[in-house]
Amino acid sequence: MKNLLLMRHAKSSFKEGEMPDFERPLSKRGEKDAPRMGKLLKDKNLVPDLILSSTAVRASRTAELVAEKCGYKGEIVYIQSLYLGEPEAYLEALRDLKDEDDRLQTVLVIGHNPGLESLLQLLTDHLDCLPTSAIAYLKVPVRSWSALTPQIIAGLENLWRPRDLK
Repeated sequence: MKNLLLMRHAKSSFKEGEMPDFERPLSKRGEKDAPRMGKLLKDKNLVPDLILSSTAVRASRTAELVAEKCGYKGEIVYIQSLYLGEPEAYLEALRDLKDEDDRLQTVLVIGHNPGLESLLQLLTDHLDCLPTSAIAYLKVPVRSWSALTPQIIAGLENLWRPRDLK
């Protein structure tokens, strides 16, 4: 059984107007919410063994803030195909993990909607909204990430939204 954490990037800023979507930074709220979610992961004993992130500025900054606050000591792996990727891009990134010794029990993936919401629905059959900074915690019934397919039915253990935290 593996733990999969799906996190939508924190709230991004639209102040820059003509800035390309890929380069949008986090808003003040995003800079505050991402560390809060990192602390939640630490408090829930869900510090990831690996963090995968989209290469977009808002996603990579979210990954950095979450990693710092949850106590993650590894390297963040940035994957271009997760930027606005469809569910298959996320599944492919997970299947490609080199996990021969089965040490990657908990993986955090930071990306974008609509791909993440679609992936959540695909793996759990739940129609849940993933607002910015939300984290869905899934239990995936596989022994190796390479076995993850769209036919696998994962259990949705929890869905945390920043607004629900005190």
